[in-house]
Amino acid sequence: MKLVIAVVNRDDTKNVVTNLTKHGFSSTKLSSSGGFLSAGNITLLVGVRDEQVQRVIDLIRDCSHSRKEMVSTASGEMALTSMPTVPVEVTVGGATVFVVDVERFERL
Repeated sequence: MKLVIAVVNRDDTKNVVTNLTKHGFSSTKLSSSGGFLSAGNITLLVGVRDEQVQRVIDLIRDCSHSRKEMVSTASGEMALTSMPTVPVEVTVGGATVFVVDVERFERL
């Protein structure tokens, strides 16, 4: 058995979870944040048999696309000053996926 841990952009979460559910996979959602913009993410936990891992990754990939967005460079105290900000283009979205072995699983 494997545990697929997928960190998914918040904007992609609904489509990813719907796609997984439609294909018979249950998932647990955990709110998370991190990365360059400390942007909101969702971490999905999906327990699957070894032979199902690639299918789950493919389903996540189908609904998690990276894209470019313009964001302000102002953050924290700098955002409160009158200094001009410069928009920068960053890549957001997509997913980061980890697959780990599960030594034991019980549904209680």
